[in-house]
Amino acid sequence: MKRLQDKVAIVTGGASGIGEATARLFAAEGAAVVIADVQDDRGRRLAHALGEPAVYRHADVSRESDVMAFVELALERFGRLDVLFNNAGFGGPGGGIEELEADGWDATMAVLLRGVFLGMKHAAPVMKRQGSGSILSTASVAGLRAGHGPHIYSAAKAAVIHLTRTVAMELGECGVRVNCLCPGGIATPIFGKGFGLAPEEADATVQTMRGMLAHMQPIQRAGEPEDVAAAALWLASDEAAFVNGHALVVDGGLTGGRLWSDSQQRRAVMRSALGTDG
Repeated sequence: MKRLQDKVAIVTGGASGIGEATARLFAAEGAAVVIADVQDDRGRRLAHALGEPAVYRHADVSRESDVMAFVELALERFGRLDVLFNNAGFGGPGGGIEELEADGWDATMAVLLRGVFLGMKHAAPVMKRQGSGSILSTASVAGLRAGHGPHIYSAAKAAVIHLTRTVAMELGECGVRVNCLCPGGIATPIFGKGFGLAPEEADATVQTMRGMLAHMQPIQRAGEPEDVAAAALWLASDEAAFVNGHALVVDGGLTGGRLWSDSQQRRAVMRSALGTDG
């Protein structure tokens, strides 16, 4: 049997990148999928490509009415909700702390943190009534370690990780699991969009990003959206029935520490400086 057979899932930010890869995998594994996004053309094309029972819904996750609407759509169309993947996001503004505008903080937090909160809030009563469900959110290695993302983005992702833990303690008692994923260097259009490129232009940068990300971690390739989708599938499935409040790192070893090859080079330099090589 397929791992999500007869389950109903919502994927926010589901029209591209990690969200698209996850929507495709969930559908392939038997789930009915509600794709929520602000990219209407891409979302509709994806829903059409997946066929029944996939459906697209325009949604800005920072708006509570939009979040309520896609939860209601899942219930009206499919009768239940088994998986919510809070994945919608963007990079937000970069720069030094004194350069950042309060409006940039508010806009970034509205999507990356408020959107996750709203998703959890409105999925919770549905899943509690069922006595089952899996809520997932996309966090980041930037929420675990400094230096892997802009200030606001990193703060938001750290908050997502801890919100995951606190809500997991509440909903776990009702049979609802709450977990998050912490991707590392994943080749998606988010990097191009972060530099102000239009969606189509950002898509064209993905191959370049693969080359740039390939040597950041011990696994010598860039992460792919499908890598994160596979992790999301496991957390969403009954195979992870005893996993709750967990931040699953999908980073090829990026957060493990300094690359072995780099440390050996540094060691060789130090030995040479101390006159102990040879």
